[in-house]
Amino acid sequence: MNVFQAMTTFVAVVETGSMAAAAERCSMSSTMVGNYIRLLEERVGASLLRRTTRRQSLTPFGAVYFEKCREIIAMLEDTDRMAQAAQTVPGGKLRITAPVTYGTESLTPRMVDYLQQHPTVDVEVVLTERSVDLTKEKFDAAIRLGLPGPSTLICRRLGDYQMTLCAAPDYLERRGEPFTPAQLQAHDALSFPYPASSPMHWAGREWQLEGPKGKVVVEILRTRAVMNNTQALRKAVLAGMGLAMLPADLVREDLRAGRLKAVLPEYRLPSRPVYLLYHKDRFSSPTLRSFINFVVSALGGIATQAR
Repeated sequence: MNVFQAMTTFVAVVETGSMAAAAERCSMSSTMVGNYIRLLEERVGASLLRRTTRRQSLTPFGAVYFEKCREIIAMLEDTDRMAQAAQTVPGGKLRITAPVTYGTESLTPRMVDYLQQHPTVDVEVVLTERSVDLTKEKFDAAIRLGLPGPSTLICRRLGDYQMTLCAAPDYLERRGEPFTPAQLQAHDALSFPYPASSPMHWAGREWQLEGPKGKVVVEILRTRAVMNNTQALRKAVLAGMGLAMLPADLVREDLRAGRLKAVLPEYRLPSRPVYLLYHKDRFSSPTLRSFINFVVSALGGIATQAR
């Protein structure tokens, strides 16, 4: 049995709260997670978890063993980081997370150049809208939209996440192209369901634009469709279902090819800052440092600490 893998799996089960969630974190099946826990219990000769149909909890011995496992894993990870920091050439695995659309349209295309420059580095890119915990989920760096909350992480500004108001040419031919913000009210809107906590929560009920004479707010009279995926929203706009605010990176090629047309291009839509986050003490790793320097160079950046 791989004892270290069994300990790592056990810690993942406790920290995530379930074997299914631990299986996702460890990239293995739930059956394999269960096997590791069973083999670990056989090795130590004691139960580590109490299991019921609805929940699981640590036994008294399991609680002590869990803390010891965390200490062992932390020590090994520190040793790995020390060894990596002692190297002068980037190498090994780099684990990164980013929002889905930004990661797909902005980050991923640039990763080709990074990997060509650093052939001994392998990357795992996890795209999710969830704000992951870099420490618990073992990520080296995260890209996030919006101003980060208070933390001890270092954050570097990578620019702004721009939005474009656009529609398909055939839709504009049928419905008429709006030339003033007020004319938007005669059009069908397609929107993304931003949560109430998002700075873009207003997007389902109004358009906010910045023009030559300042900010203009236009109430949306008819929302024909709400979609929680920007690629699906883009497809709906391409099909001529209505107007939508879409990430500029997502529709850049569509606009260039004439498949979509920018609406009221003289007006700007609200943007969100993009930040790269990482642990300060890991900047000494040549692998992480090489990635940070590459991304900041490719996308621009201002260093600061989240407060």
